[in-house]
Amino acid sequence: MHETTKKTTSDSRSTAKNIPISHAVLTGLYVMFDGLWIALSGAVCYYLIFGLSVVNSKIYTSAIIFVVFCSWFLSHFASLYTFETFITPFQNISKFLVVLVTAFCLFISIAFSLDVTDYFYRNWMGYFAISSTFLVILGRVMGYYLITFMAKHRLFARNVIIVGGDKRAEMLIEKIDSENPKLNKILGIFDDRSDRIGPEVCGYPVLGNLDELRNYIRNNNVDDVIITLPWSADTRLYDIARKLRVLPVHIYLSSDLVGYKIPYKPSTNHFIGVPMIEVVRTPFSDWMIFIKKIEDIILSLIALIIFAPLMLLIAAAIWLESPGPVIFKQKRYGYNNKIFEIYKFRSMAHNPAPEEKTMQATKNDSRITRVGNFIRKTSLDELPQIFNVLNGSMSLVGPRPHAVDHNEDYAKVIDGYFARHRVKPGITGWAQINGFRGITDTVDKMRSRVEYDVYYAENWSLFFDLQILLGTVFVGFINKNAH
Repeated sequence: MHETTKKTTSDSRSTAKNIPISHAVLTGLYVMFDGLWIALSGAVCYYLIFGLSVVNSKIYTSAIIFVVFCSWFLSHFASLYTFETFITPFQNISKFLVVLVTAFCLFISIAFSLDVTDYFYRNWMGYFAISSTFLVILGRVMGYYLITFMAKHRLFARNVIIVGGDKRAEMLIEKIDSENPKLNKILGIFDDRSDRIGPEVCGYPVLGNLDELRNYIRNNNVDDVIITLPWSADTRLYDIARKLRVLPVHIYLSSDLVGYKIPYKPSTNHFIGVPMIEVVRTPFSDWMIFIKKIEDIILSLIALIIFAPLMLLIAAAIWLESPGPVIFKQKRYGYNNKIFEIYKFRSMAHNPAPEEKTMQATKNDSRITRVGNFIRKTSLDELPQIFNVLNGSMSLVGPRPHAVDHNEDYAKVIDGYFARHRVKPGITGWAQINGFRGITDTVDKMRSRVEYDVYYAENWSLFFDLQILLGTVFVGFINKNAH
């Protein structure tokens, strides 16, 4: 009993951000390294035999490329790029051998059919086949030990919350606890029947009811939520999923009891040995996180270089026209409802006393200065938000952040309002280039804006971002709704 309590306490307090393991990211890395080992072995064998000579180097390069692509193709159809394979390399050595032998047999067959075998040195082909096979298998084994090491030291795992505390939850916990390596870290249980199930389930703490779950997710690093309620409770399942889908987490529906008793094909995701269905996916996961981050950094640095002279001129004009700071800062809700400070060029007369309630600018607003009127109509007042993008609080493209009090007011009357916070707020967005920019003085206007924001969050792609950025150039800078 003492050991169980100790595990509960330490696990419940430790919600530090891990690197969330991802099947898609691991697949990409293994594809890259498999190809790298094959290409490296072919190049090294060529160097050891021919030195720095470039005689027939093009045909040898073509042979290496053929074997790389052929091995990728065969590995895919041999299911060697599944999550289960990544963490069980020793059980799949025979598959690796078959794939690589087949790839080289295909290469030799094609070389004979094209009558180009005389161009290849037989020793090179033998050394290439043996060394590439050895390196690929060695790379897989080393990858397994690296994953195990990182999981053991809590560097490479996913933070998991379980909804429900009955027999289904107990069977799920048993499965997750039996993982080796341990890739999923259970933070705790949430259940409306906490008074009936006790303070813990299988040694993990019951952290609250479902009403408290959303606040917990907003204030802690959670990657996955697994719902373990019976499938017959379809209305209840739908209601829980609908409430949680506004949060930036993956939501899974665990199998009913029968799923744990009947053999099934293992899942391709990170929950090996656990039957479940993914019902809600976060907008940015896997490689999309890196693509979005690289997009923001590169494009914002380019924008900063291009607009730096103009920003200096605007700053000087604001400083000369009216007293007060050049940069206006205001608290806004951002990703996962976290408050941050947004930067804008000051466009109104400086008021040292903070407003109790945020007043949106209107047409012919007396507070707006002459310089402010120009930079607001041309959206140049938004340029300092490039620094918000660089510090990670915003993105170039995303839902426009609203003032804190406006956010709270509209969230009370618009169902699913907070779904727009599943992604970082942006300097421009899908709603803005579709005309929903400027003052939002009615609930209907805000509801329409939210619909566009949620659509963006659920349909993001790099090309979608580029479309919005291009649209901003033609639509966003001059807009009749800007005041």
